[in-house]
Amino acid sequence: MSPTASSPRAGTSSGKGLILKSPRWVAPLCWIAVLLDGFDAVVLGAVMPALLEDKAFDMTTGEGTAVATAGLFGMMVGALAMGWLTDRLGRRKMLIGAVVIFSVLTFAAAFAPTVLWFGTLRFLAGLGLGGCLPTGISMVNEFARKGRGSNATTVMMTGYHVGAVLTAALAIWVLTQFSWHTMFIAGALPAVILVPLMYFFLPESPSYLAAKGDDDAARAVAAHYNVELELPNTANATRGAGADRAASSTAAGEKTKPAKQGAALLLSGTYARNSTFIWIASFMGLLLVYGLNTWLPQIMRAADYDLGNALGFLLILNVGAVVGLWIGGRVADRITPRVAGILWFAASAVLLAALAIKLPVLGIYIMVFLTGCFVFSSQVLVYAFTAANHPPQVRATALGMSAGVGRLGAISGPILGGTLLTAGLAYPWGFFAFALVGALGGASMLGTKTVDPVDTRVVIDPEEPPAR
Repeated sequence: MSPTASSPRAGTSSGKGLILKSPRWVAPLCWIAVLLDGFDAVVLGAVMPALLEDKAFDMTTGEGTAVATAGLFGMMVGALAMGWLTDRLGRRKMLIGAVVIFSVLTFAAAFAPTVLWFGTLRFLAGLGLGGCLPTGISMVNEFARKGRGSNATTVMMTGYHVGAVLTAALAIWVLTQFSWHTMFIAGALPAVILVPLMYFFLPESPSYLAAKGDDDAARAVAAHYNVELELPNTANATRGAGADRAASSTAAGEKTKPAKQGAALLLSGTYARNSTFIWIASFMGLLLVYGLNTWLPQIMRAADYDLGNALGFLLILNVGAVVGLWIGGRVADRITPRVAGILWFAASAVLLAALAIKLPVLGIYIMVFLTGCFVFSSQVLVYAFTAANHPPQVRATALGMSAGVGRLGAISGPILGGTLLTAGLAYPWGFFAFALVGALGGASMLGTKTVDPVDTRVVIDPEEPPAR
């Protein structure tokens, strides 16, 4: 029988205050947090036409570009900083903190008196937006059943694209009835319900607790939520006589080399090789995501498709993203995230190049849908590989670095597309350029190596009390 909050297991000195609720809360709460992240990340683009037409606000196109770039830089800084903090302060605290930060600052942006204040608030909101993804991915991976981590990651990321679609749909109605300010207020209000739910029902990750040496609490949470516990080193996983011998050796004066942590671990040994290629793949993946989401309608207009179809292609691209995420995670759990990532980037490159072929409208819709299935999943499979190939004490840092460096690609994507459009080369060379980016992403994943970050998973027997 699973322990409850009043059981002896939860009542250990280290286990006081643990959240021991229904396991069904974890994935939905993380999914909703990422949905709000997706809403806030694209709301600026949805209201940009209204912002530029608002005479009272007096924003120029150049200022609008600067505000958008400031938000992306905020996301980059947030991913780097909050990923590092998550491995030190905990998944639960930082995920709640990220939601509070971007929701409060998004609400404040609705009342910004000047463009400068608006841009500053978007940068600060970006800190929370950037930190939400690596923290949420760490959380769902560590509560996923064995061998289902990739699927947990991709399913959670569907929330991001659902948030993006909801933003576009809501903007169509809100901007015809109210001002652009209402969109920012609407994006912040769900946190009033979500944050209390997270506070009362979202547990701390057992892998994080174990990485911090709190084995009693880690075992209590792992047993209650029926997940396998990742211990940070082999000595911790070897209970009984083996552990006693290890302790005796240390007590007898045997010198042990201190374990590397944080960026030092990411830049050492096999992790250094993987870190380099992960960062390149993440850069390429986010370049494709932001480049296509920003410029696909304009590229299609350059290919002589009408405006209605050009916008329809963008919608279908994101619908394909949701379908592709559901499929990609399941495939990755069977053939490893690395192999799936290589195949998905390669397919993205082929499909992007094929979009340069003139087809009937129905044919191009099908091609765009398939492209969305592979392009967006490619980037998420980079996250899945990162989560699966790093130990718990550095997992969020690795994810934060991947997302943070990738944000440079997010900034570069719109620049690449805009440059090609300005030069009159958007069609067909825009698709060829993006196809090359996809190929480079696949080559980067090919350079990675699957590693076993901790060969120390232990199954917690619900009837076995934690060691005291």
